[in-house]
Amino acid sequence: MTHDTTHGTTHDAGHGTTAHGTDRPVRDTTRETPSGPDAAVVLRPADAGYDEEVAGFQTGFRFRPALVVGAAHTDEVRSAVRYAAGRGLPLAVQATGHGLPGASEGGVLVTTRRMDGVRVDPAARTARIEAGVRWSRVAEAAAPHGLAPLNGSAPDVGAVGYTLGGGLGLLARQFGYTADHVRALEVVTADGELRTTSARSEPELHWALLGGGHRLGVVTAMEVGLVPVTRLYGGSLMFADDRVDEAVRTYLEWTRTVPEELTSSIGVMVCPDLPFLPAQLRGRYTASIRVAYSGSAEEGERLVAPLRAIGPAVADSMREMAYGESPTIHNDPERPHAYYGDSLMMRDLDAGSARTLLALTGPRSPVWTVTQINHLGGALARRHPNAVPHRDARFLVRVLSGLDGTAVEAVRARYEEVFAALGPSAVGRSLNFTFAAGDRTRGLYDPETEKRLAVVKERYDPANLFRRS
Repeated sequence: MTHDTTHGTTHDAGHGTTAHGTDRPVRDTTRETPSGPDAAVVLRPADAGYDEEVAGFQTGFRFRPALVVGAAHTDEVRSAVRYAAGRGLPLAVQATGHGLPGASEGGVLVTTRRMDGVRVDPAARTARIEAGVRWSRVAEAAAPHGLAPLNGSAPDVGAVGYTLGGGLGLLARQFGYTADHVRALEVVTADGELRTTSARSEPELHWALLGGGHRLGVVTAMEVGLVPVTRLYGGSLMFADDRVDEAVRTYLEWTRTVPEELTSSIGVMVCPDLPFLPAQLRGRYTASIRVAYSGSAEEGERLVAPLRAIGPAVADSMREMAYGESPTIHNDPERPHAYYGDSLMMRDLDAGSARTLLALTGPRSPVWTVTQINHLGGALARRHPNAVPHRDARFLVRVLSGLDGTAVEAVRARYEEVFAALGPSAVGRSLNFTFAAGDRTRGLYDPETEKRLAVVKERYDPANLFRRS
């Protein structure tokens, strides 16, 4: 028996042009639009509601399509794809707008936030998740059955898009990438056909979508495995000012001693002087070590003891918690804002390289930067039949900068210095954490994976319809 938490869909027929029918274009006196069975929201830049429809979490870079289709059903996605393909227009897809590849003008944008169904099968330990669903809804649906999804640190990120990029979950070292647990995908390809992929049905397309992102089609739903996790030991330890360098050095050494059941990261930044932050943190240089451990609280306390030995922490939230409280471990921002980010997958990261990284991104940097180091390995290193690359990486280095008052060119220039310094140990980049970077695909894949992806692309999207995804 399944547990269905599908919400009703909403159609906004009062904004812009609505369309009915199947795949037949609908004409009015001034425009031609794709059509769908239930009055999809179809908007152009001059229409009321357009700005709200294209808006996402990322406010620094936005799609400005010539046409946006707010799809509530798969048939509406198919109609939009056929409309774009028939006119040679690029098509992109957006659920929450967290990981936009960059600003773009023209073409067609399909927004999927109305596709919000979640259905949990507790016996099979799976969930069917539609394209617009956020991880928070999946966690809420799974919890009554003693199950949890392999979501990341931010509960409001779209589940499908995050998984197509690999998906680095809170317990990734124990369970691997979220993509490793996908059973099936429903995808509309460039020919407008709906296909169901799995290890047995169109396996090469299935392989390519998991790790290849949205560049092969519009995934309208996925079936993904859940894990029997109801609680964690975790939280964060924050150190400040003259203890930051020691915290990073100790953290890197400590990661060599922990079991796979423990996944962690360290984030370093100068806390901005903003009213929502505690007064004692504003303007201070900080390092926060974040931990999620599926074992007992007693063992968790033993494991984090070397971190507490760094010295007095300015904040300590380590505790046993229900899985539903896990977003408090990272406390990712919830309000939309402008940012630029990039990443490097590292074969290893020694103390000397870490010092160089902090020197380039710390208090003396001309660009305010949040630097995060994620510990990889464990189950992440095991091969699976998908395109998620660089499984030999031991760390992921992420850099992210706000763009309010900061020029993108200045951020890119600083990041080039960071990447040049770390380059000898880098094996590539991560699709999940490459936000609006100039050349977004450079270095994402090893040569073998890149070649295999190109073959699949040529078969399913030879005209490169999804070139803006």
